[in-house]
Amino acid sequence: MSNWRLNILTFFVFVLAAITISRLFYIQILNHKFYQAQILGQQAGFREIKGERGQVFLSNSKDSKGNIDSEQVKSLAVNQDSWLIYAVAQKIEDKDKFAKTLSENITESKDFILSKLGQSDSYVIIKKNLTEEKVNSLKELNIESLYFENNPERYYPQKEITSHVIGFLGGDGIGQYGVEGYYNSLLEGKEGIEEQKKGLDLINQPEDSLYLNGSDVYLTIDYNIQFQAEALLKEAKKNLDMESGQIIVLKPDSGRIVALANYPSFDPNKYSRENNFEIFQNSAIQKIFEPGSIFKPLTMAIALQENKITPETTFTDTGSVKIGPDTVYNFDKKIYGHQTMSGILEKSINTGAVFLSQSISNDKFFDYVDKFGLNEKTEIDLQGEVSSRNEVLKNGSEFGFATAAFGQGIEMTPIQLAKAFCIFANDGKLVKPYVVSKIVHGQEEFKVSPKISSPVISEKTASEVTKMLINVVEKGFGSEARVPGYYLAGKTGTAQVPLINKKGYDPNKTIQSFIGFGPALKPEFLILVKLDNPKVSASALSAAPIFRKLSKYIIDYWQIPPDY
Repeated sequence: MSNWRLNILTFFVFVLAAITISRLFYIQILNHKFYQAQILGQQAGFREIKGERGQVFLSNSKDSKGNIDSEQVKSLAVNQDSWLIYAVAQKIEDKDKFAKTLSENITESKDFILSKLGQSDSYVIIKKNLTEEKVNSLKELNIESLYFENNPERYYPQKEITSHVIGFLGGDGIGQYGVEGYYNSLLEGKEGIEEQKKGLDLINQPEDSLYLNGSDVYLTIDYNIQFQAEALLKEAKKNLDMESGQIIVLKPDSGRIVALANYPSFDPNKYSRENNFEIFQNSAIQKIFEPGSIFKPLTMAIALQENKITPETTFTDTGSVKIGPDTVYNFDKKIYGHQTMSGILEKSINTGAVFLSQSISNDKFFDYVDKFGLNEKTEIDLQGEVSSRNEVLKNGSEFGFATAAFGQGIEMTPIQLAKAFCIFANDGKLVKPYVVSKIVHGQEEFKVSPKISSPVISEKTASEVTKMLINVVEKGFGSEARVPGYYLAGKTGTAQVPLINKKGYDPNKTIQSFIGFGPALKPEFLILVKLDNPKVSASALSAAPIFRKLSKYIIDYWQIPPDY
């Protein structure tokens, strides 16, 4: 009898053991991943996050090569903490006490807070734009059902400096204008899921969320030269009462933009307060103009390159030249008589430019306009660049091509002209202008390489025009641009302004400009100064002195040795 009971007990023990083993096999072997996930779910939480927007930095270069002193790097666009406090009204047991305590510690009344709590039973924002110091002091009070949230805002420490280069971050979180707009997809943080582990594993939690942050970008802009350029434009406004103005400084051998200044400018921290949206436009890349006489060196280059003239060629100026029913005159109808090719640029003779253009066909002239990149965008890395196809000129008359030879009836942006002029300082080769020198994402760094074309004119032609441009500064109309001890090459320009939606030009407006580079025989910089409708006579040389001042500043700053 006892053996029977023992056998039954043994049987049940074996059955129970079999059930336990099979259950463990099912849990640990067959359904291992499911239960592992359940365990991990008890140790970790998940939330949606978005990485921080990348920052923008300015270099304060110490030499003409753009070598950066790491201690001199300036922040141009950063993310600044901006805290808000909120409450869930339905969780507050004593709203009167809550409002009283909170009102004693923030600049809002008890009644205001109570009115906020009455707006909704759920999420209610009570106050925005609190400092981290204020938030920490509120946390110490341990106010029940008061919550804190950090919403970083874009801040521009340099304010108006380089505002047209940087642009701004719009209220929708999308970059507008400039670098913020052009590089928005690289700068913006990416959305993802962040794992929040609990317990001891928190100590070793990898910072995967950092990979969601946007890339940082470093600009080619030299802060000191940019500051000086903007100061000169403000001075020009004060002394000449111009409507607007632009200065471009670049390295002609690479296209690296050293300064790109506009007047008027704006504070990107306060962009929403601007009523005139035109102030956001970067006129250096977004407004087309007729360049006037600063275009003449390009016409000279075409005639030289096509072997239609030599530097020794001469012509006799009679003060005017008739083209069909129309007549081209020199400025103030002056007559210069017997002249060399260099004299055409030195004295800025309109009829001389027509003489050059008549030596080549219209098709050939327009072909060179294409080669110089004046019918297409430069592809500079700033948002919103525009260009003209010059269709009116292409399909125009003999008179249209004649006036285009001295820069009227042909359109371009300042950055297009600056790019084209680099051919004289860069042995006939074009460069692509750019403002970002490197992009940094985490531990990875991507440097931007210059893009240089094959020659569009010969080195010989570039050298011959350069010698003429030196004469313009040394003994011609550009003498106001001279810097003692240095040979600079440049050209003055006074252009008429076309009437809006009408034929002809505004009799009361002009654009005065100067473009040049130096040192002429070993160029380190190219500068374009453009002043829109300065209140001076058309014969005044208002842009040349600005070119001189900025050239002298760069020469001293970069410690460029003198030519003589």
